[in-house]
Amino acid sequence: MLTLTSASSALTLFPECITQWRRFAISAAAGDKFPSFLPKQMEEIKDPFARKLATRIERLPVTVSFSEKSIMSSCVKPLIQSNQNPVVLLHGFDSSCLEWRYTFPLLEEAGLETWAIDILGWGFSNLERIKSCDVASKREHFYQLWKSYIKRPMTLVGPSLGAAVAVDFAVNHPESVENLVLIDASVYAEGTGNLAKLPRAAAYAGVSILKSFPLRLYTIFLAFKGVSFDTGLDWVNIGKLHCLYPWWEDATVSFMISGGYNVSRQIDQVKQKTLIIWGEDDQIISNKLAVRLHCELPNSIIRQIPDCGHLPHVEKPDSAARLILEFMQNYSCQKKAQLAPTDEVVY
Repeated sequence: MLTLTSASSALTLFPECITQWRRFAISAAAGDKFPSFLPKQMEEIKDPFARKLATRIERLPVTVSFSEKSIMSSCVKPLIQSNQNPVVLLHGFDSSCLEWRYTFPLLEEAGLETWAIDILGWGFSNLERIKSCDVASKREHFYQLWKSYIKRPMTLVGPSLGAAVAVDFAVNHPESVENLVLIDASVYAEGTGNLAKLPRAAAYAGVSILKSFPLRLYTIFLAFKGVSFDTGLDWVNIGKLHCLYPWWEDATVSFMISGGYNVSRQIDQVKQKTLIIWGEDDQIISNKLAVRLHCELPNSIIRQIPDCGHLPHVEKPDSAARLILEFMQNYSCQKKAQLAPTDEVVY
């Protein structure tokens, strides 16, 4: 099991990281123009990386069977096209593509064609006329977005509940997924459990608590090690932005009462090469489950990041980016070696 001992090891592999981070922060501070569909509270966010990535969020029309009109779906598109298949970043439960604000620029600077996608029901898509945000709807929406815009097998990256989304998608649409990266994966929860049995009125009451400031601040300090109070406040505000849309409660209740993701029985059906990344100090999902997942996934490798909590791509972006890039490079080399012609020796 590989362990990264320090951020300096990532910067050795990523010599451009320091320059990229400085350039990214300077350009963010120079004045940001946000898309008009983002909540006006985006202007109050202090984090320069969140502000910069937010300027690149756009909405693409996606046609699905459960909506009469196309869903204007939010994502961050790549600036470059690569000969290598793209890397597509999902986010965790009730979050958005801004979760990737630190790691996205590192992957892009390394030359990867990088997408950050908002899962249906969360993020900054327009869901004004959408009545269903269950697992099947999320899967269909993502597939239609992939089919319309990405169009190539991808390295699909899923953190936390996003890992369950990735596993479900890889099993149901294996032609779309070349390989997987699962980060502190929430894949053993039995959906939304008893919350699925709540009366609708009680479900709405629970959802209102979900977006409460005290609960989200507590979650920040549980998920991350050594975060200052001021940083924690800003991160809460970033994480709550999508909750300000009028359809957020309906979408979240729809997901809750549908039963949510229950993918534990799908794990052994995953055929793609998979990288499992885990923060050694995760206080939300035990790293014992990382070992279990490694044992149950037939074609996987596991890497742990020391002194790191539940979301390495936020807390240790240089380490997370290094591991993803290294995994993709090794996979590409192995694939080329398998396709290379061999000289036959005739006796």
